[in-house]
Amino acid sequence: MKRTILLITLALSPTLALAQAPAAPAAQAAAVPITDADLKNVSSPSNDDRLKGDPGGTITGTVADIAVADSKKGLTIGDVVNQIGQNKIAINFVWTLITGFLVMFMQAGFAVVETGLCRAKNANHTMMMNFMVYGVGMLAYWLIGFAIQMGGVGGNGNLGGIQPLNTEWTITLFGKPFGLFGQHGLFLTQGGTYDVGAMVMFLFQMVFMDTALTIVTGTCAERWKYVAFVVASFVMGAFTYPLFANWAWGNGWLANLGGNFGLGKGYCDFAGSGVVHAVGGLTALAGGIIVGPRLGKYTRDGKPNAIIGHDIVIVLTGCFILAFGWFGFNPGSTLGASGNGNLRISSVAVNTMLAGMTGSFGAMFYMWMRYGKPDASMSGNGLLAGLVAITAPSGFVNTVGAAIIGLIAGVLVCISVEFIDRVMKVDDPVGAISVHGANGLWGVISVGLFADGKSNYGGSWNGVMGSVTGLFYGDASQLVAQLIGVATLIGFVFSFSFVVFWIIEVVVGHRVSAKAELEGLDLPEMGQLGYPEFELKARPTGAMA
Repeated sequence: MKRTILLITLALSPTLALAQAPAAPAAQAAAVPITDADLKNVSSPSNDDRLKGDPGGTITGTVADIAVADSKKGLTIGDVVNQIGQNKIAINFVWTLITGFLVMFMQAGFAVVETGLCRAKNANHTMMMNFMVYGVGMLAYWLIGFAIQMGGVGGNGNLGGIQPLNTEWTITLFGKPFGLFGQHGLFLTQGGTYDVGAMVMFLFQMVFMDTALTIVTGTCAERWKYVAFVVASFVMGAFTYPLFANWAWGNGWLANLGGNFGLGKGYCDFAGSGVVHAVGGLTALAGGIIVGPRLGKYTRDGKPNAIIGHDIVIVLTGCFILAFGWFGFNPGSTLGASGNGNLRISSVAVNTMLAGMTGSFGAMFYMWMRYGKPDASMSGNGLLAGLVAITAPSGFVNTVGAAIIGLIAGVLVCISVEFIDRVMKVDDPVGAISVHGANGLWGVISVGLFADGKSNYGGSWNGVMGSVTGLFYGDASQLVAQLIGVATLIGFVFSFSFVVFWIIEVVVGHRVSAKAELEGLDLPEMGQLGYPEFELKARPTGAMA
């Protein structure tokens, strides 16, 4: 028996030794350059195989599908390399355009959210503002806004270079160049910008700009002259939005705070908590102050009355539309799905989804605990607040950070609505200032806190090597850059917008007549009722704000 055990042990000992010893690394085969001759010998599916169909997708997308300028000469390395490059850019074009289409559809979400939160007698007027802000903003942006914003961005590798966007007007301060606005791209022709890459950039940036513009219509709803709305929207699309967007995204001075002054990676705003939402929210705040509150909103002693909207069902439906569109808004801001770390789009999408969810929970539980009921409209605003807040940090944070950012946003929007309504006495029918303004600023700040240093978009951001890292992960200077962005938003955007609204007030006036406001703006301003077959009845205002 002992002899048998000994023989078995001797037989297994080499195997046991191999199992215990670390495996030797496999020899790496030397890389062999591919030659034109190799490519000519690459097999491709036969025509007979193709005629049978390809249910498994195994013979579609092969060497046979590579375009060759002259089929007689055979396939060259140049053909393959050019086709790979074109495919990469084509993937990025398609991704950016489709996500831009999703963002455009968010206009429908904004329209029904705002209309539902307003009274039925103003439904047509509110919808028409949301409908035409798209066209008015686009016209202004095509004429001049795009050139101001992106005319000096200096190109984008994901979109094939777009080299014509290369002229930024700068001044020198503290011995450093400060970019203030771009100079190429008027009418999408000037300066060589009749360019396929520039067209993609224009479409994607244009729908972002229109998102900022439509925020203002909610705050000024139910008492705003239509002509004043048109003028204010044109100015915002031509100047207000493009100027700040240039400083942040167009190679302007905020983006270069890192390269010029060593403040992190410069001002970082992945998809626009500041550039889009805070710009829209602060412009709305200026407009709300100048336009003034609706009749009956405040009692003589300044106590606010709740003026209830007419359709909470379409409000929450609109919130779902907006949440869906945000999957274009944030992940689309990679401007590509191929190369330079763009596979992180999955992380951006999940962060977006999580923050929206925790935002709605935060608002729902806050209202439930404070007022005894889970308020539906504020729960919807909590969802939007979480989405707004995660927009800037979505490309730089992990899922835990995203959930925390959204949760804080959901509570913040409730507190902000109460403060603006009761303390500042600014009448905001839809809560846009709180959703987009307050939480846009919070989103900007959160980058400087929660960015975890794990993102990698080609190895740098704003021309500074390394990944964006916030205070909680070791870089306090990034928070400083973000706070400079917040100060600029408040100092420039609010002040500039306040002056613009004041000038419009002097020239054409913002308010409809008291008679028109009491009757509803649909007939006096639009000439047609939103609900002509409904009998509209006055509803008593409540005591709760």
